[in-house]
Amino acid sequence: MAILNILRYPDPRLHKVAKPVTAFDQRLKQLIADMAQTMYDAPGVGLAASQVDVHEQLVVIDTSDTGNDLRVFINPEILWASEEKQIYDEGCLSVPGIYDGVERPAKVKVRALDADGKPFEVDADGLLAVCIQHEMDHLKGKVFVEYLSPLKRNRIKAKMQKEEREMKREKEKAKQYG
Repeated sequence: MAILNILRYPDPRLHKVAKPVTAFDQRLKQLIADMAQTMYDAPGVGLAASQVDVHEQLVVIDTSDTGNDLRVFINPEILWASEEKQIYDEGCLSVPGIYDGVERPAKVKVRALDADGKPFEVDADGLLAVCIQHEMDHLKGKVFVEYLSPLKRNRIKAKMQKEEREMKREKEKAKQYG
Protein backbone atom coordinates (compact mmCIF):
# COMPACT_ATOMS: atom_id res chain seq x y z
CA MET A 1 0.00 0.00 0.00
CA ALA A 2 1.07 3.56 -0.66
CA ILE A 3 0.09 7.05 0.41
CA LEU A 4 -1.16 8.87 -2.67
CA ASN A 5 -0.84 12.58 -3.40
CA ILE A 6 -4.14 14.39 -2.77
CA LEU A 7 -4.89 17.20 -5.22
CA ARG A 8 -5.52 20.56 -3.54
CA TYR A 9 -8.19 23.04 -4.53
CA PRO A 10 -8.16 24.97 -6.89
CA ASP A 11 -6.22 22.38 -8.97
CA PRO A 12 -8.14 22.16 -12.28
CA ARG A 13 -7.86 18.34 -12.27
CA LEU A 14 -10.43 18.34 -9.44
CA HIS A 15 -13.00 19.45 -12.04
CA LYS A 16 -12.53 16.48 -14.39
CA VAL A 17 -15.57 14.19 -14.60
CA ALA A 18 -14.80 10.58 -13.65
CA LYS A 19 -15.49 7.70 -16.01
CA PRO A 20 -17.22 4.47 -14.92
CA VAL A 21 -15.02 1.62 -13.71
CA THR A 22 -15.15 -1.29 -16.16
CA ALA A 23 -12.31 -3.58 -15.02
CA PHE A 24 -12.45 -5.24 -11.60
CA ASP A 25 -8.86 -6.38 -11.52
CA GLN A 26 -5.77 -6.31 -9.31
CA ARG A 27 -5.01 -2.71 -10.34
CA LEU A 28 -8.41 -1.63 -8.97
CA LYS A 29 -7.92 -3.57 -5.73
CA GLN A 30 -4.49 -1.93 -5.28
CA LEU A 31 -6.00 1.51 -5.95
CA ILE A 32 -8.70 0.84 -3.32
CA ALA A 33 -6.07 -0.22 -0.78
CA ASP A 34 -3.90 2.82 -1.52
CA MET A 35 -6.87 5.20 -1.35
CA ALA A 36 -7.98 3.72 1.98
CA GLN A 37 -4.49 4.10 3.43
CA THR A 38 -4.31 7.68 2.11
CA MET A 39 -7.71 8.54 3.61
CA TYR A 40 -6.87 7.07 7.03
CA ASP A 41 -3.44 8.73 7.03
CA ALA A 42 -4.83 12.19 6.14
CA PRO A 43 -7.01 11.66 8.35
CA GLY A 44 -10.39 11.79 6.65
CA VAL A 45 -13.69 9.93 6.39
CA GLY A 46 -13.96 9.80 2.60
CA LEU A 47 -11.85 10.00 -0.53
CA ALA A 48 -12.81 9.98 -4.20
CA ALA A 49 -10.43 8.67 -6.85
CA SER A 50 -10.65 12.08 -8.56
CA GLN A 51 -8.88 13.60 -5.55
CA VAL A 52 -5.82 11.43 -6.21
CA ASP A 53 -5.87 12.24 -9.95
CA VAL A 54 -7.49 8.95 -11.01
CA HIS A 55 -10.64 9.94 -12.85
CA GLU A 56 -12.70 6.80 -12.31
CA GLN A 57 -15.95 6.44 -10.37
CA LEU A 58 -14.51 5.06 -7.14
CA VAL A 59 -15.06 6.27 -3.58
CA VAL A 60 -13.82 4.95 -0.23
CA ILE A 61 -15.60 5.96 2.98
CA ASP A 62 -15.26 5.14 6.67
CA THR A 63 -17.45 7.18 9.00
CA SER A 64 -16.92 4.88 12.00
CA ASP A 65 -15.29 6.15 15.19
CA THR A 66 -12.87 3.23 15.13
CA GLY A 67 -11.68 3.47 11.52
CA ASN A 68 -12.43 -0.16 10.78
CA ASP A 69 -15.57 0.03 8.62
CA LEU A 70 -14.22 0.73 5.12
CA ARG A 71 -16.93 1.04 2.49
CA VAL A 72 -16.17 0.98 -1.23
CA PHE A 73 -18.56 2.52 -3.75
CA ILE A 74 -17.83 1.93 -7.44
CA ASN A 75 -19.96 3.62 -10.12
CA PRO A 76 -22.32 4.96 -7.42
CA GLU A 77 -25.68 6.46 -8.27
CA ILE A 78 -28.29 8.09 -6.06
CA LEU A 79 -31.61 6.32 -6.54
CA TRP A 80 -33.54 8.53 -4.13
CA ALA A 81 -32.92 11.64 -2.06
CA SER A 82 -35.20 12.96 0.67
CA GLU A 83 -36.94 16.29 0.33
CA GLU A 84 -35.83 16.97 3.90
CA LYS A 85 -32.53 18.84 3.88
CA GLN A 86 -29.80 19.25 6.47
CA ILE A 87 -26.90 21.64 6.80
CA TYR A 88 -23.67 19.92 7.76
CA ASP A 89 -20.29 21.50 8.38
CA GLU A 90 -18.21 19.88 5.66
CA GLY A 91 -14.48 19.70 5.21
CA CYS A 92 -12.41 18.17 2.44
CA LEU A 93 -8.98 16.59 2.13
CA SER A 94 -8.50 18.67 -1.03
CA VAL A 95 -9.31 21.88 0.88
CA PRO A 96 -7.44 21.29 4.16
CA GLY A 97 -8.39 23.38 7.17
CA ILE A 98 -11.59 24.77 5.63
CA TYR A 99 -15.03 23.84 7.01
CA ASP A 100 -18.38 25.35 6.11
CA GLY A 101 -22.06 24.52 6.12
CA VAL A 102 -23.48 22.83 3.03
CA GLU A 103 -27.17 21.99 2.62
CA ARG A 104 -27.89 18.54 1.19
CA PRO A 105 -30.69 15.96 1.29
CA ALA A 106 -30.80 14.41 4.79
CA LYS A 107 -31.24 10.86 3.47
CA VAL A 108 -30.25 9.07 0.27
CA LYS A 109 -30.57 5.62 -1.26
CA VAL A 110 -27.48 4.68 -3.26
CA ARG A 111 -26.71 1.84 -5.64
CA ALA A 112 -23.09 0.95 -6.35
CA LEU A 113 -20.74 -1.93 -7.04
CA ASP A 114 -18.31 -3.36 -4.50
CA ALA A 115 -14.63 -4.13 -5.14
CA ASP A 116 -15.61 -7.41 -6.85
CA GLY A 117 -18.20 -5.77 -9.11
CA LYS A 118 -21.20 -7.03 -7.13
CA PRO A 119 -24.12 -4.57 -6.94
CA PHE A 120 -25.49 -3.38 -3.59
CA GLU A 121 -27.78 -0.67 -2.24
CA VAL A 122 -27.45 1.44 0.89
CA ASP A 123 -29.95 3.66 2.70
CA ALA A 124 -27.90 6.40 4.32
CA ASP A 125 -28.56 9.29 6.66
CA GLY A 126 -26.47 11.52 8.91
CA LEU A 127 -22.73 11.69 8.27
CA LEU A 128 -22.78 8.73 5.85
CA ALA A 129 -25.38 10.46 3.63
CA VAL A 130 -23.36 13.68 3.64
CA CYS A 131 -20.12 11.84 2.91
CA ILE A 132 -21.59 9.84 0.02
CA GLN A 133 -23.01 12.98 -1.60
CA HIS A 134 -19.78 14.93 -1.01
CA GLU A 135 -17.60 12.21 -2.56
CA MET A 136 -19.99 11.68 -5.47
CA ASP A 137 -19.70 15.42 -6.19
CA HIS A 138 -15.95 14.88 -6.66
CA LEU A 139 -16.71 12.25 -9.30
CA LYS A 140 -18.75 14.90 -11.14
CA GLY A 141 -15.88 17.39 -10.91
CA LYS A 142 -17.40 19.45 -8.10
CA VAL A 143 -15.73 20.55 -4.84
CA PHE A 144 -17.84 21.43 -1.78
CA VAL A 145 -16.68 25.07 -1.78
CA GLU A 146 -18.72 25.53 -4.97
CA TYR A 147 -21.85 25.42 -2.78
CA LEU A 148 -20.60 28.50 -0.90
CA SER A 149 -21.05 32.15 -1.85
CA PRO A 150 -18.69 33.55 -4.50
CA LEU A 151 -17.08 35.75 -1.82
CA LYS A 152 -16.30 32.78 0.47
CA ARG A 153 -15.17 30.66 -2.48
CA ASN A 154 -12.77 33.37 -3.70
CA ARG A 155 -11.33 33.83 -0.20
CA ILE A 156 -10.75 30.07 0.11
CA LYS A 157 -9.18 29.92 -3.35
CA ALA A 158 -6.80 32.79 -2.50
CA LYS A 159 -5.88 31.14 0.82
CA MET A 160 -5.19 27.77 -0.85
CA GLN A 161 -3.07 29.42 -3.56
CA LYS A 162 -1.07 31.32 -0.93
CA GLU A 163 -0.46 28.10 1.05
CA GLU A 164 0.64 26.36 -2.17
CA ARG A 165 3.17 29.12 -2.91
CA GLU A 166 4.49 28.95 0.67
CA MET A 167 4.84 25.15 0.48
CA LYS A 168 6.78 25.46 -2.80
CA ARG A 169 9.10 28.06 -1.24
CA GLU A 170 9.73 25.77 1.74
CA LYS A 171 10.54 22.86 -0.59
CA GLU A 172 12.95 25.05 -2.56
CA LYS A 173 14.66 26.16 0.67
CA ALA A 174 14.94 22.55 1.82
CA LYS A 175 16.52 21.57 -1.53
CA GLN A 176 18.89 24.52 -1.40
CA TYR A 177 20.08 23.79 2.14
CA GLY A 178 19.36 20.05 2.14
